[in-house]
Amino acid sequence: MAHDTPPPHAERDAIIAALTPLVDGIAATFGPVCEVVLHDYRDPEKSVVAVAGVLTGRSVGGAMSEIGLRMLARGDEAADELNYVTRTRGGQQLKSSTMVLRDSSGAVFGALCVNVDVTAVQQAQALLAGIGGGGAAKASTTTTFGNDIDSVVEAIVDDHQLRRGRTWVQLDRAQRLLLFRSLDEHGVFAVRRAIEQVAVRLGISRASAYSYLSQARAATAPSSDPEPESDPDPDSTGGDA
Repeated sequence: MAHDTPPPHAERDAIIAALTPLVDGIAATFGPVCEVVLHDYRDPEKSVVAVAGVLTGRSVGGAMSEIGLRMLARGDEAADELNYVTRTRGGQQLKSSTMVLRDSSGAVFGALCVNVDVTAVQQAQALLAGIGGGGAAKASTTTTFGNDIDSVVEAIVDDHQLRRGRTWVQLDRAQRLLLFRSLDEHGVFAVRRAIEQVAVRLGISRASAYSYLSQARAATAPSSDPEPESDPDPDSTGGDA
């Protein structure tokens, strides 16, 4: 007699339940320099279902980080990211691994993340490199962690603007489309109300934000959408009525 296949949500709940005890065990093994976070991507705004350690200050019911949003944007194409180095906004250097969770169909629905504070190790390496005449340490990327998904989305938007060295008003149409495409690729718009948050952060109307997102998704490459002599968008001057 053939066995009935459990519904996807039941299988995923079972995987989460099985992994939850491991969170405390892994963190206890490495001690206070370690944090372990178990995410359920079915609720991005409250994806943290288990956490041990205090490196990023998150708690159960907290939101996913921008790393998680990037995983979410990749969907079932997401892959494990192992031994990467990032930096919290508080200046801690973290060595991290994000391992995606899949159900029996191969669908990605969560992740197990391990963060280890290597700040002291990095400082020691920099000191030894300076004494020994070695090269400068490789810079790490600042990552926003938080229990509030709004702050994570806002930080991603701000970071994208800072890296371009221009505010929304200073961007031409092609650059604005590139900004929305980049935000989309980072999973920002997978979060509920994200389009409204982005619009407020950029100082444009929600309608304009939807329009730019639609155009960015339709364009195959930045060069495929030639820049016009003037931007007909009502927010081209940066103002909203």
